[in-house]
Amino acid sequence: MFAPFHEGQVMKELNTAAIVGFAMLMASSAPARELPKFYADMNRPVAPFRISDDIYYVGASDVTSFLIVTDAGLIVTDGGFAETAPQILANIKTLRFDPKNVKILLNSHAHFDHDGGLAALKQATGARFLASRGDAPVLASGGEPDSANAGPLHRITPIKPDGYLEDGQQLTFGHTTLTIHLTPGHTRGCTSWSMMTHIAGKPENVLFICSLSILPNYSLVKNPTYPGIAKDYAHSIALLRSLPCDVMLDAHGAFFHLTEKRAALATNPAAFVDPVGCKAHLDHAEAAYRAQLAKEGVE
Repeated sequence: MFAPFHEGQVMKELNTAAIVGFAMLMASSAPARELPKFYADMNRPVAPFRISDDIYYVGASDVTSFLIVTDAGLIVTDGGFAETAPQILANIKTLRFDPKNVKILLNSHAHFDHDGGLAALKQATGARFLASRGDAPVLASGGEPDSANAGPLHRITPIKPDGYLEDGQQLTFGHTTLTIHLTPGHTRGCTSWSMMTHIAGKPENVLFICSLSILPNYSLVKNPTYPGIAKDYAHSIALLRSLPCDVMLDAHGAFFHLTEKRAALATNPAAFVDPVGCKAHLDHAEAAYRAQLAKEGVE
């Protein structure tokens, strides 16, 4: 059964102005900082809730974090901002799980709204941290810009992976297996993963998608620091299209209508089953990719 919740907040979709703000605002690594409003709106606390038999939501209003429960321990995906880590830990406890039972900590990509809380989560849980080789230098440096991002520094507490995620790798914990899919473009090491779950007694394919968005300061054609970025985006979109996707989850809740689906759980335990929405998201990503190429003069 799904735990009841009472949360009627509506999260607005990311818009162009907000994305421009994302690329231009500076974030300090000091834990006591006050996030600018755009980021604060993405980091509002929400009550944790159950998505499927073994997947729970423990993130904030838009920057996501998921708890995967296995018979060999807990897995946490992403750390949000530095300010999100205490929320994630509190949400895990609210669900009556012990953070010390978190064995694996995963990162989708090295941007400060998804990796900022990782070091604190690792310290609090003692979990083994796994990330891609492509994003490892950014994480270990404390937030140097990834080579596809020419924006200002977004400092984080440095964190070095204990192991690396490889394309096609299968991570098995008890009876649960996650398959790793490297989907670069948004960052060099952007990482997605897939697994099977059950919702209302029915097996469902879950696809955790690393962001496919193209920030306004990205160049797909003349990019000397990331010459293969256009090819990487095309590869990642095609790869994700080839994977079964009944339940789409993402690094940002707005990309898969987190708030609306959370509200719908009150009457529909399968609210997150949305293969049509998954396809629509990939269609939108491909259209944005082609539009960016056209903008840069590529037919």
